[in-house]
Formats: sequence, C-alpha cells, structure tokens
Amino acid sequence: MSPTTRRQLIVFARAPQYGAVKTRLARQIGAGAAWRSYQDMTATVLREVAGVPLWQSRLAVTPPAFARRARFWAARSVSEPQAHGDLGQRMAAALTAASARGPAIIVGSDIPAMTRQHVRDAFDLLARHDVVFGPAVDGGYWLIGVRQGLPATVLAHLFDGVRWSTASALEDTVQNVRHPRTLAYAATLRDVDDADDLALWRGRA
Repeated sequence: MSPTTRRQLIVFARAPQYGAVKTRLARQIGAGAAWRSYQDMTATVLREVAGVPLWQSRLAVTPPAFARRARFWAARSVSEPQAHGDLGQRMAAALTAASARGPAIIVGSDIPAMTRQHVRDAFDLLARHDVVFGPAVDGGYWLIGVRQGLPATVLAHLFDGVRWSTASALEDTVQNVRHPRTLAYAATLRDVDDADDLALWRGRA
C-alpha cells in the first residue's frame, strides 16, 4: 500500500429516532426497548472499530439531516450523511467515494459481536481480492469491502436486484461480482434483528 493510500472503514447507521429503528425487534420487545438496544449496539460497534489507527473510520448516517447531530454518536466518530436513494444506491455511493482513497469496507451498526480483528482480517483479504463479504447468519452480510480502484462500472451495479432483508441478499450481491473479479469471505457473524438475536448477544456481553 502506498503512503498516499489508507484503509477506509464506513459504519452505516440509522439515526436513533424513537420508533424508526429496529422495527422488527420493536414488534417483539416494544419500541422503547428496541430503541435503547439499537443505541447500545451502535455504541458497542463504534467503541470497537472507530478511532483505530489501522484505518480511517467514518459513520455514514441516514436520514442525512441527522449526520451532524453529535449528541447521538461517540465523540471520536466522524459522521457524514449517506447519499440519497435506496440502500444499494447509498452503499455504492459510499464505496465509490471511499475506494478512491484506499481499500474500503462498509459494516453495519447492528453487529455488536464484530471486533477490530474481524475488520482487520477483511482488509487483509482485500490485499488479494477485488471484493470481500462478511456473511451474516441470516443469509445477508454484515460487511462488504472493495479494493482501491475497482472500476466505477463494477461498483455502480454491485447491488442491482438485491433482495434486501431476505436470506438471498448475499447470494444476489455475489451474483453481481462478475468474472474476472475475485471475491473472498470474512467471518460469519450474527446481526441483531429479532429478540432471539438480542438474547444471544446479551448473553455474551
């Protein structure tokens, strides 16, 4: 890696608006408990991966208007608004901008079991591959990364047709990584979407 490049880590997060986060979880444990749990998850992730000298980290926030409201986030977190559009469009925009500066990874804010070693291992994979995925237990993925300089035409279509929030999300995205592009897989982790996921995390915390 040249002295002018640096690993880029982007944590995708939703502003913790009451009633607007973890709606599936909220149906099981109530809006207040889901709201507090999401704040705990985000804080756990940021404590673990923000401010690590091995990469430059930023918090990408939606809705965009909340990106500058520092009271929501840890003081060491540099926050920025996510782009407009659906999830795939927002992720493509973030990866395109970040990968101009170095290998770039997006992680979710609801993966409290994630460690900095998980992230470091994924960046190491990007030294040898074009795209890296961190599979989630439910068939989605908690991490996606791209090497520096991956063509914009590849990034623009990386999330085409992805069935988000289904067991097919990872498979759909993998199908968009066309030969001769290479891909690799990091560790499989569990995101927290429902009461069972939350109980498993709380039991380990």
